[in-house]
Amino acid sequence: MKWYLKAFRQYSDFNGRARRKEYFMFSLFNALFMILTMLISVGLSSWLDAPAFISIYALYILASLVPSLAVSVRRLHDIGKSGWMLLVGCIPLIGAIWMFVLLITDSDPQNNQYGPNPKEEMMLEHI
Repeated sequence: MKWYLKAFRQYSDFNGRARRKEYFMFSLFNALFMILTMLISVGLSSWLDAPAFISIYALYILASLVPSLAVSVRRLHDIGKSGWMLLVGCIPLIGAIWMFVLLITDSDPQNNQYGPNPKEEMMLEHI
């Protein structure tokens, strides 16, 4: 949960690097909250017969859009790629596969043009 909240605290920070753990934990909690919000929206809208409750789901999607983009860009920075590489995901099928490969790639072990290795920073904090 701390990774999810970290992404929302850094919602407009497209600089720096994000570890795989940060990206995938954010993605996991974001997916869970999207499902929960969708179920609540559909349940309320059918129970109260008011389609306006569907907008709860749409509001959550809009609220999580910028943090999702920011953490994705920082994840690409961690492997030494530009944030513009997110556009590769727009290519049908091949783009999604390539993006998945990029997102699961291990971090650059050294500092790169986007900053220091976040794994090393975490190790130094625990010493």
